[in-house]
Amino acid sequence: MKENFFQNKLALITLLSACGIVAVSMGLRQTFGLFSDFFVKDLQCTITQFGLAIGIQMLIWGMFAPIFGAIADKIGGNKVTIIAFLFFALGIYLLYSGPNTGIFFQINLGLLIGIGLGGTAISVQIGEVGKHFPNKTRSMAVGIVVAMASIGYFFSPMYTKFALSSYGWEKTLQSFLFFIVFGMIIAIFLFPVKKEKNLIDKSKSKEQTIPEALKEAFNHKGFILLTFGFFVCGFNITLVSAHVPGYIQERGFEAWTAFAILSLIGLFNVFGTLTFGYLSGKFSKKILLSILYFSRGIVLILFLVLPTSSYVALGFGMLYGYLWLSTIPPTSGIIAQVFGTQYSSMLYGVVFFSHQIGSFFGAYLGGYFFDQYGSYDYAWYLSIGLSFLATIVHLPIDEKPLPRLATT
Repeated sequence: MKENFFQNKLALITLLSACGIVAVSMGLRQTFGLFSDFFVKDLQCTITQFGLAIGIQMLIWGMFAPIFGAIADKIGGNKVTIIAFLFFALGIYLLYSGPNTGIFFQINLGLLIGIGLGGTAISVQIGEVGKHFPNKTRSMAVGIVVAMASIGYFFSPMYTKFALSSYGWEKTLQSFLFFIVFGMIIAIFLFPVKKEKNLIDKSKSKEQTIPEALKEAFNHKGFILLTFGFFVCGFNITLVSAHVPGYIQERGFEAWTAFAILSLIGLFNVFGTLTFGYLSGKFSKKILLSILYFSRGIVLILFLVLPTSSYVALGFGMLYGYLWLSTIPPTSGIIAQVFGTQYSSMLYGVVFFSHQIGSFFGAYLGGYFFDQYGSYDYAWYLSIGLSFLATIVHLPIDEKPLPRLATT
């Protein structure tokens, strides 16, 4: 079995390249919340403006992921990733060198880095990797790539904490460029598969056009409910990643706990993603999603009501990290299971865009509520309510394949 996991050396090299790319891209993205105080002090932006920039970043990321994906199908994921990293680097460079105030702050942190994430943060990479693996091992290969994003989550806050305290925020951002250059170098090895060796399964469903596939999906109640659920997922995790550092200060936790929480989220996300990837092949995916969203609500409640202590903060990082990206395997699994594989990437892209819209509101409303009321509590209450709503929303989803898939 192990001998057959990699069909050839190209598959191994491509997988390793993708792992390195997403570790860099997703790792750097995870650290921006740690810069919020510095941006407020030195760039004269408010917490609302910072939240808006992160929200724009999430939206642009979601918009460009399918665009870069389509281009990658034509010219190769390696070229697309390098191009996207150039946008990422430009955004980072301008953020510390200027112009970087007012509208330029939104352009640098929101637009340019958002475009960069669209081509470097998982979507293009797992698409390219998936082409090198047959159906029986593709999910495992993709899971390894997603897990490496979590490794980036774990190490990047620790490095950023050290760099910020030792060198300041401008030098820290400047050092990010070295990681991006490394990402561009290893992106060269994200090889596109040769067409005659493409291992993507031939869908047994009848041929559809893209408009037909979209119409079918949006006429399916389960797809709409799944899309709403991923909106909640985006709201949940971006509120935490963008505003936990500020909330830690508000509650009076020790300063180091903010960095610890973000690192633990990355570490325990590895275990959660792999666990729910395995469980998705054994149990009802919609039930797993309901359990995940319900658990998120409970963990948030505990974080708010338990006494302020480092143990509570660390426990939150571990538990919420375990639930962080665990929604991806059952969500993408339902899409392929119900609608077939012919347009599963496109349909997942639609659902992912909803995730990014939720991310926008999580980032923006967190800052808005703080500036308006002097507290993040209302944002947490909203996140808890949405989590419990998502718990209920997933239950009516019909997971059975569409009839057309059974007629061929």
